[in-house]
Amino acid sequence: MKAKSESTAKRSKEVSAETKKTTAAKAVKKAVKKAVSPREDEIRAKAEELYRERIAKNLPGTQENDWLRAEKILRGIK
Repeated sequence: MKAKSESTAKRSKEVSAETKKTTAAKAVKKAVKKAVSPREDEIRAKAEELYRERIAKNLPGTQENDWLRAEKILRGIK
């Protein structure tokens, strides 16, 4: 019986370690997302800049696309 309880204890420690890793990974993702989330006024300014460039070059597009592109640029997403 002792071997069985040792095995159970070992497995319990493994599960606990996995849970800690998962929890830590989620916390890191949340912190990174929060850290790189631009404010609305920053997005608005970048979207306006993109809009003016687009109009100056007479390129097709919408204000919504300018906004979405500004968000991606400010978040560092390709």
